[in-house]
Amino acid sequence: MSKKNKAILPDPSELKEEILSKYPKKVAKKRAGSIVINDPEEHQVQQSNVRTIPGIITQRGCCYAGCKGVVLGPTRDIVNLTHGPIGCGFYSWLTRRNQTDAGADGTNFIPYCFSTDMQDSNIVFGGEKKLAQAIREAYEIFKPHAISIFSTCPVGLIGDDIHTVARTMKKELGINVFGFSCEGYKGVSQSAGHHIANNRIFTDVVGLDDSVRPGKYRINLLGEYNIGGDAFELENYFEEIGITLVSTFSGNSSILDFENSHMVDLNMVMCHRSINYIAEMMEKKYGVPWIKVNFIGAEATAKSLRKIAEYFEDDEMMAKVEKLIRREMQEVTDTLKDVKPRCEGKLAMMFVGGSRAHHYQELFTEIGMQTVSAGYEFAHRDDYEGRKVLGSIKVDADSRNIEELEVEKDEKLFRKDLPEKKAKLEAKGYKFSDYEGMMPDMDKNSLVIDDISHWESEKLIEYYKPAIFCAGIKEKYVIQKYGIPLKQLHSYDYGGPFAGFKGAVNFYKEIDRMVNTRIWKLIPPPWKDQPEIVAKFADAEY
Repeated sequence: MSKKNKAILPDPSELKEEILSKYPKKVAKKRAGSIVINDPEEHQVQQSNVRTIPGIITQRGCCYAGCKGVVLGPTRDIVNLTHGPIGCGFYSWLTRRNQTDAGADGTNFIPYCFSTDMQDSNIVFGGEKKLAQAIREAYEIFKPHAISIFSTCPVGLIGDDIHTVARTMKKELGINVFGFSCEGYKGVSQSAGHHIANNRIFTDVVGLDDSVRPGKYRINLLGEYNIGGDAFELENYFEEIGITLVSTFSGNSSILDFENSHMVDLNMVMCHRSINYIAEMMEKKYGVPWIKVNFIGAEATAKSLRKIAEYFEDDEMMAKVEKLIRREMQEVTDTLKDVKPRCEGKLAMMFVGGSRAHHYQELFTEIGMQTVSAGYEFAHRDDYEGRKVLGSIKVDADSRNIEELEVEKDEKLFRKDLPEKKAKLEAKGYKFSDYEGMMPDMDKNSLVIDDISHWESEKLIEYYKPAIFCAGIKEKYVIQKYGIPLKQLHSYDYGGPFAGFKGAVNFYKEIDRMVNTRIWKLIPPPWKDQPEIVAKFADAEY
């Protein structure tokens, strides 16, 4: 997103003070650091990755949700087994719209829900035997290439050793069985689960297959989860410009591709928060560099494709990229001519996970809409302020819950040519391992809010009167009762794809329909005429 000609919004200091005034003093002091009035010309500290204040209704999920639901959930040929009560097991099922191509063998376990369904007796006497039996049963029925185990809160509290069970069953069955100690209470949000998932995939999966896939250039795409078919669009682009996509972490993914993912020439990171750990570890061990890319937005997609071609320094690839961009931009331009006049000047705000609250601002900018407020559910400071602050972030007790792997160079497989290539390109100004964060790209006086609460959302709507609010399913119906359309950017509300050029076109049309429909004005909420609901007990004795 261009940082030139940034707008200056009205100063929302009074709004911030009003929001904080309703909190107890200690709560207000804590929340003040998470509500920042943005100034892109100055470096500001955004308080993030801190525990949610008890009593505030948060958007966040748990560590287990981040590990199983986000990172491993979209992988079609792993049996993902939740060890815990069936209530937690619901999230073992297909709750996000992670689409997949089952491939030549037709293996796709994503629609299934695998759980040990722990009962009271298992909590009292332990559930390791039940877990082992569940693994045997899953193998007998489905014959998967691998089985992964996910601990939920009760498992951590009673002390079941899932890793010993995994090693025993791996030896017994002859397949890869590995576990994640991702109890929901670990860390401050689902971000802890992302980190745990990255660690275990790197130690137990990446590097098991040293074969070289066919193709002149090989890449991995990290942090793309194929919501609504996003990854399918990008796969077509890579194939057209002559790149072999070895693996995607984790949309439309296969564990067989994860095993071979270290044998590539470049890693591309989409969602900086959920998967950057693997990118960094792969560079240390195998020498594979990584770059930050963004395929949300037509201009961002074009920029990322050009950056890939620039890395490989291949004239033929560059020509193919330019041809692809010219062809696809024609439909983008035609759609913008139709949509932009109806959307221009309208206000948007978005509070979602990953890098989406940053990336989707590209699409709103392209149709002339202005993002007045945005924030993340589970970000760290570097997601807001950029990676330049990494050295100043202090490790706290919550962060110490997550293992930091000691990664050493693999003397046999380390690609010495890639660090040399990286140094050569860096000398020309090419950026690796870099992310400038969301705040420098936002307008002055926009509100950047981490882990937003319902109270804060209500005051933002009252103050800005946005044309659209982007968040998740937990916020959807509350926001819509205010007469504001809400677009889910976690599951796309059965829409999509929204990545790439065709995805941009789809998004323009979808937002046009949502912000310009009259239905929100035709059905006034009942509390406008009846502001107070009065109730009484049916039985006077109570």
